[in-house]
Formats: sequence, structure tokens, C-alpha cells
Amino acid sequence: MTPQRYNSGMALKEVIALIDAEIAALKEARALLATGSVVTVAKRKAGRPPKIQPDTPKAPKRKKKRNLSPEGRARIAEAARKRWAAQRKAAK
Repeated sequence: MTPQRYNSGMALKEVIALIDAEIAALKEARALLATGSVVTVAKRKAGRPPKIQPDTPKAPKRKKKRNLSPEGRARIAEAARKRWAAQRKAAK
């Protein structure tokens, strides 16, 4: 069988460039295997992956939770008692 001839010199140059690129990649792979260096892939951990943090500064901290004073709690309780008493009186 005779080799196929290309009509265009450009196509032949493209084929040769592709072959050279493939040879370079194969030589690099052979060199890695010959040195014994093994490319390891990190194992994925179970669960949801961590959120990627942007390079921007951290968001401002939240304000402290406000606590109700004992006096304020007593006022609210007294108002609730009055409200329930009014409802019971209206229901009779």
C-alpha cells in the first residue's frame, strides 16, 4: 500500500505539528513514569465541600443578642394577665 499524498502543503504541516505535539506529550509522560514520581489525586471527603472564601475582608460581626430585663419581663407578663382577664370577662 502506498502512502497517501496530500494536495495541500498546509495540511501536511498541520499533521506534522500535531504529531510533534503528541510525541512531546508522550515523552513527558514517559519521563514522569521513568522517575517513579506518581501523581496522586486527593481523595474526596464525605459531606458537603467547604464554601470557598473570597479574598474580600470578612463580613462584620453580628450584634449581640438583646436580653430582656426582669422588669421588662414583669411588665409584659402583667399586660398578658390583664388581656386574658379582659377576654374571660367578655366571654361570660
